[in-house]
Amino acid sequence: MTKTLVIAEKPSVAQDIVRALTPDAGKFEKHDEYFESDKFIVTSAVGHLVEIQAPEEFDVKRGKWSFAHLPVIPPYFDLKPVDKTKTRLNAVIKQAKRKDVSDIVNACDAGREGELIFRLIEQYAGGNKGGKFVPLGKPVKRLWLQSMTPQAIRDGFAQLRTDKQMLGLADAARSRSEADWLVGINGTRAMTAFNSRDGGFFLTTVGRVQTPTLAVVVEREEQIRKFVSRDYWEIHATFLAEAGQYQAKWIDPKWKKNPDDAELKADRVWTEREAMAIADAVRGKAATVTEESTPTTQASPALFDLTSLQREANGRFGYSAKTTLALAQSLYERHKALTYPRTDSRHLPEDYVAVVKNTMGMLADSGMKHLAPFAKQAIDGGYVKPMKRIFDNAKVSDHFAIIPTLQAPSGLSDAEQKLYDLVVKRFLSVFFPSAEFLVTTRISQAVGHSFRTVGKVLVKPGWLAIWGKEVAEEGDENDKTLVAVKPGEMVRAEVVEPKPLKTRPPARYSEATLLGAMEGAGKMVEDDELREAMQEKGLGTPATRAATIEGLINEKYMFRDGRELIPTAKAFQLMTLLRGLGIEELSKPELTGEWEYKLAQMEHGKLSRDAFMLEIAEMTKHIVKKAKEYDRDTVPGDYATLSTPCPNCGGVVKENYRRYTCVGKSGTGEDACGFSFGKTPAGRTFEPAEVEEFLREKKIGPLEGFRSKAGWPFTAEIVLKFSEEDKNWKLEFDFGNESNPAETGEVIDFSGQESLGPCPKCGARVFEWGKNYLCEKSVPTAEQTVPSCDFKTGQIILQQPVSREQMQKLLATGKTDLLDKFVSMRTRRAFKAFLAFDKEAGKVNFEFEPRTSKFPPRKTAGGKEPAGKFTPVAKAAKTAAKTAAKKAPAKKAPAAKKAAAPKAPRKPGAGLKPSADLAAVIGVEPVARTEVIKKLWDYIKANGLQDAANKRAINADAKLLAVFGKPQVTMFELAGIVGKHLSAP
Repeated sequence: MTKTLVIAEKPSVAQDIVRALTPDAGKFEKHDEYFESDKFIVTSAVGHLVEIQAPEEFDVKRGKWSFAHLPVIPPYFDLKPVDKTKTRLNAVIKQAKRKDVSDIVNACDAGREGELIFRLIEQYAGGNKGGKFVPLGKPVKRLWLQSMTPQAIRDGFAQLRTDKQMLGLADAARSRSEADWLVGINGTRAMTAFNSRDGGFFLTTVGRVQTPTLAVVVEREEQIRKFVSRDYWEIHATFLAEAGQYQAKWIDPKWKKNPDDAELKADRVWTEREAMAIADAVRGKAATVTEESTPTTQASPALFDLTSLQREANGRFGYSAKTTLALAQSLYERHKALTYPRTDSRHLPEDYVAVVKNTMGMLADSGMKHLAPFAKQAIDGGYVKPMKRIFDNAKVSDHFAIIPTLQAPSGLSDAEQKLYDLVVKRFLSVFFPSAEFLVTTRISQAVGHSFRTVGKVLVKPGWLAIWGKEVAEEGDENDKTLVAVKPGEMVRAEVVEPKPLKTRPPARYSEATLLGAMEGAGKMVEDDELREAMQEKGLGTPATRAATIEGLINEKYMFRDGRELIPTAKAFQLMTLLRGLGIEELSKPELTGEWEYKLAQMEHGKLSRDAFMLEIAEMTKHIVKKAKEYDRDTVPGDYATLSTPCPNCGGVVKENYRRYTCVGKSGTGEDACGFSFGKTPAGRTFEPAEVEEFLREKKIGPLEGFRSKAGWPFTAEIVLKFSEEDKNWKLEFDFGNESNPAETGEVIDFSGQESLGPCPKCGARVFEWGKNYLCEKSVPTAEQTVPSCDFKTGQIILQQPVSREQMQKLLATGKTDLLDKFVSMRTRRAFKAFLAFDKEAGKVNFEFEPRTSKFPPRKTAGGKEPAGKFTPVAKAAKTAAKTAAKKAPAKKAPAAKKAAAPKAPRKPGAGLKPSADLAAVIGVEPVARTEVIKKLWDYIKANGLQDAANKRAINADAKLLAVFGKPQVTMFELAGIVGKHLSAP
């Protein structure tokens, strides 16, 4: 009997499919990586298992990023397994190649990315024949799921789509992937090659979606920086009527909008003299009153798509786009409470009216006291009708709007509950009647001057009732009822005062407003209908926008400050480069929006894949050519003149594209002294304020974000040191390799310092010295020449700067706050930890947060979230000097296991066996890998093998030459070298 193989995108979806099919297909037998019944085999990927790459003959190694190898435009793309998921890929392919598997069902997520995940797996399974991968050849059908309820899954299997129906989506998916590769790889290599011309390695990433998004943020910041505030005045008045007082504001009834000056408005006066004259003329005078009342209605906003949900959640709760997507995905995948979240549609299918009515019934019976009454009201009032505003097949793409499913959730975390309530409220709102208001505009005229008052009264709340107090809190200043004025009544201007104000620059982007800008291809469009019309031309897709924002933050192009997104100096430098080179393709959001539009056309069969990819290839060649052929000394741009003078001659220091350079006291460069330093030492770009501080103080740091030539990240101070040879000042890294006063006998004077707190070992005072925090009794002092304590800890630990405030907290309470910038030297991954004093070990150790699920924790029966445990790690924090210079690998925190008994201490002799060459250096006893590194460094230090000119290099003596295999290695290579000399005993 033949069987059908079903390939889902995630294991959890595979389990849902098995549960849904069991009533009809019979019992499934569970295996390690698949389920099997008489008719079906169900397995899954774990996201992308295969990725594209250029064939070896058309690409170059990563390290050879030079213009000589660019552009890379292969005639076709090879496939390669994703390293972390090779085992899963092999398991899926094994099932696909079974002889009893007659056909395959693509059950990956409905959409472009899900289609690509499956197509690459299926093609890789077919194998490389004649130099190219070819499809497996077995018939394929598509399961298109927009809801994860069992009934929806069974309905999906009853309506499987043909492979031919999916060809347009498959072409768009592959084209998007290849276009991103071509532009991203070639653009990044070209910009990196350009920026690394003067030496070093300045990684400059660009992307088809990432860079135009960054351009939006940078352009807004440039507007803010160039903004010149202007003084203006408003004239506010209080009028007295028989029924009481009311407020009003002066307006010019003849004012018309000026397209050249958006700051000109009807209620603004631009000189204090004019404002005072108006106030003096009207004060105490009688005024006539005319008013007009107009009934208005306000309909609910449309249902949520992913972008509008992310914007709303950011505005209401401060959630990042990434957080909102993760919560929505959990509510869809884990709780089955929401429909598919990665959607760009805000409408429902026309045949979904019955489903909506059933969903209303579920909500009415759900027991959710704050929502159920409104669902019941919608049912009783017959609110659910086939309205085109909600049900429209023409406006449903791959997926429909995000709405609640028929399954009532339970055990939600607080964050999940907030997001679920938000979706349910919007779902209920679109079916409720519009809110009705009475808006009254009152004009009070005195001695020829007009004052306007607007009152807004809610007559019928309609859908606003669902939002309760939330709407009232967000109401504007005009939401008020006016005191009555009789027909023909004269009122008097009791108080009239000018109010001085200043024009404000445009607001920085938050994630909510940036998502809106990405959706509108860089144009901020508040109107829902206009935004919807532009949606197909947006930057990226709803599913990828959160990742784009996070990627820009991870690449240090921008950072979060509260809810604001602020671009860094690195971002401005990139935009200066792209503009200077004339590469508009990478800096204009509108153009990338057009590409997204063309991909959408391809999905619908209106554009060929070949035509699109030809256009992308030509654009890629243009980018590389512009960068390769640029031959000027600097790139044109808006550069700064520093306020701090040159430390060498007192002249003016100016910025250019690559450097900060003295141009002499004249400012022309004729009397320049030759002082200059690079803007981007070790791949990290100076911020303007940092440069001023650096010149002023001749040192700055510790700063993070530097990268070695080998690509390793590090944190360090930078200093300006005078070179007697060059008779000028030069920039140098300071890794804190100062000599140990306990060994040299140097007497330290702490008299001018303030203690940070008591030593946790002996109770004496702790001070800051060099790159460390140490006990006063750990070094020679005038009071105690022989040290009696050894407490010392670094100011930088695994790239995490430890501030004075955090050290004071550790000394006072035993533990710092949770710090989030530690970087493992073994995995290069950032991690979070507390620093805590370990009394038993007598030193500062890491203490980790409890390991939790990737999903938010469920509430317990009492409504509280379960308490976590902290897992102390028996590893001392490295001192600043050792961390910066040695880069010793960090131990990985052990996972917290439920009810796990404490591990027995390692038996003497347990560990790894060193090779004969390594044993000549550290001894023959079996030893832990991390202990090997420590022993090696003890040997290196004892024999003075650190290179004098480059502290990060180690010179090999006769013994180490046998271990290293070469006369010199960097500290970054040690861990890899050691691994080759260790084996199981």
